[in-house]
Amino acid sequence: MDAGSQNRPSKMLINRRTLLAMIPLSDRAIFNMEKRGDFPRRIVLTSRNVAWDLAEVEDWIEARKRTDDQARRPGFTAASR
Repeated sequence: MDAGSQNRPSKMLINRRTLLAMIPLSDRAIFNMEKRGDFPRRIVLTSRNVAWDLAEVEDWIEARKRTDDQARRPGFTAASR
C-alpha cells in the first residue's frame, strides 16, 4: 500500500470525468466492457449520475498490467509473425 492510499477514505467513488481521465478508453468502450463483466460496474447515485468505486477501478488497472494479453492487429495472427 502506498502513502497516497493510506490517506484516502476507505471507500471513494469517482465520477465519469475522473474515470475517463484515468482510463484512456471511450465511454462506450467502458460501457460495453461493463456489460460483458470485464470492467467494474458503475454505481447509480441518482437518475442522472453514476460513479465507480475507485478501489475496484485501480484493481482492474493492476490486473490489466499483469495480464499477458496482446493487442490484436487485423490481419496478423500469432503464427504469421
